[in-house]
Amino acid sequence: MNPPTPFRPGFLLLIAAACFAPGVFAQAPKLNIPAPSPAATLKQRVGLTDIEITYSRPGMKGRKVFGPVETKPLEPFGETWRAGANEATRIIFSTPVKINGKEIPAGTYGLFAELGKDEWTVILNKIAQQWGAYSYNVKDDVVRVKAKVTAITPAVETFTIDVNDIRDDSATISLAWENTRVAVPFQVDVVGPVQAQIEAVMASDAAKKPYVEAAMFYLDHHLDLKKAAAWMEAAIAAQPDAFYLVYRLAKVQAAAGDKAAAIATAKKSIEGATKAPPALKEEYTRLNEALITSLK
Repeated sequence: MNPPTPFRPGFLLLIAAACFAPGVFAQAPKLNIPAPSPAATLKQRVGLTDIEITYSRPGMKGRKVFGPVETKPLEPFGETWRAGANEATRIIFSTPVKINGKEIPAGTYGLFAELGKDEWTVILNKIAQQWGAYSYNVKDDVVRVKAKVTAITPAVETFTIDVNDIRDDSATISLAWENTRVAVPFQVDVVGPVQAQIEAVMASDAAKKPYVEAAMFYLDHHLDLKKAAAWMEAAIAAQPDAFYLVYRLAKVQAAAGDKAAAIATAKKSIEGATKAPPALKEEYTRLNEALITSLK
């Protein structure tokens, strides 16, 4: 049997010094390199609703993106896709919206898509924070919408989500990548809240009232055109030389079906524009003449 190794205090001190030497347990330096699928945040207001979409944007990079599973695409038909890369795409609505006839409460949702050749099912899921679609559960779906596939050219290199076709009370969420685009329409409530604001302001004792804005909103949304005309007349009374306001009154009268009054008012607007700078005179002469022509 070999004798025990003699105790060497100096040896233990050497080990301790090495363990606590600077840099032995230091973390590796972080690299600042481009992300394969960069993160993006889209913010868009539709009517009175703020929409925010957070997603990661993968690129084609010479690869086949969509197709049957046997073609070995990145995203095969029949699969549920996270609508992006990395974490599942998240969408936030600041107010309730209506999708496919169903009211969706304000809140944050995960955005997914079931892929097909001619049609996708676009999904809002109540579990907003999840990695990819690995834990996706159909039981947590809030709404499922069939969306027709539209072929597009040229190919979209980087996956893109947009909010398009924006009106006061509606828009579409579009998803585009490679040669594929799908769009999901949605609606927001704007007439009810804004009309309530307008009626409250107009019934108040405010010294200055938003006559023009109120009248144009009523015109655009086919509301009480008699009120709209009265508000425009009040605005013109405060600015008698504002020929551009006279044109707007003519539009209200035309929408109300009073062609004779609309034509007479449009002619007054043309007459008032004669004193305007040339470019403005030309613009409002053209607008009024087009309105008159449409009423004959």
